[in-house]
Amino acid sequence: MNRVFRSSHQRSVRVRGTAFVAVAAVAALLAGACSSSSSDNSSSPSASAATSGAASITATKDATIAAEVPSDIASQGTLVIPTDPTYAPNEFVNTSTQAIEGMDVDLGNALAAVMGLKAKFTNVTFDAIIPGVQAGKYPISMSSFTDTYDRQKVVDFVTYFQAGTSFYVAASGGPDISGLSDLCGHSVAVERGTTQESDVQKQAKKCKSAGQPEPDLQVFPDQNGANLALSSGRAEVVMADSPVAAYAVQQSNGKFKISGQAYGTAPYGIVIARPKGAKPGTAPMDKPILDALNKLMQDGTYLAILTKWGVEDGAIDNPTINGAIS
Repeated sequence: MNRVFRSSHQRSVRVRGTAFVAVAAVAALLAGACSSSSSDNSSSPSASAATSGAASITATKDATIAAEVPSDIASQGTLVIPTDPTYAPNEFVNTSTQAIEGMDVDLGNALAAVMGLKAKFTNVTFDAIIPGVQAGKYPISMSSFTDTYDRQKVVDFVTYFQAGTSFYVAASGGPDISGLSDLCGHSVAVERGTTQESDVQKQAKKCKSAGQPEPDLQVFPDQNGANLALSSGRAEVVMADSPVAAYAVQQSNGKFKISGQAYGTAPYGIVIARPKGAKPGTAPMDKPILDALNKLMQDGTYLAILTKWGVEDGAIDNPTINGAIS
């Protein structure tokens, strides 16, 4: 999800989604992928959580890396990780167990295990996550955040994935959308606070300048609402991060299809709290998280987790601290 956060006096932006609470069969099918439950999910430090029927992917403590963890966090033993679980397969609520699951959850659990900690994922509205991290309420977050220069003004990031933005439409009768310029005159559903929302707003100005009708931008609190708008016919196009869009199409049982090619590939980053007044790249948890991630990449756990969720195309091999490209 190309999510963007602008510093406290600016508007936050982001992307996420999957699971459709739609009419008839589509509703039943997609509601199972993700919901807005307020459930938390904890994992043993020796293993990452697995979805129902999937093999558990384990990770073990590395004493050297664990020693890098700040003493206040190490003494607590638990790493609370806020996430907005409406963005399958990256993070979503399993409606059978009410547990938060997904690629970010498995990876977060594995990272915590390497650092000798226990991860606890908690459901938090996307727009509230970075302010919460900035205020010291949470030490880190994993919620498909795009690492951006704006966000680096208030928090640090460790990059761990890459994704672009995709368009998806009704498989039958949906418009042919190849890029942002094709959105003129179409109804477009996005999640509030996403880069997609910002992209459509910018494109609307271009459409108007060209004498074309502006897109009918429909903004929803979460990705589920955007998916519902498409399945119910209220919107013609939905925009989301490429792995989320692909999963939504897969779960739609042939109701949706990808239109055109993904654009704007950018890195996801693990959000890390930085002390007030500290320079970017100096957050106390930067090094242990980067080292833990590199260990998981070297031993194969990282790729195994991405492959489990079908998002291995977004794998990277050079994680960095604050690796934004825009």
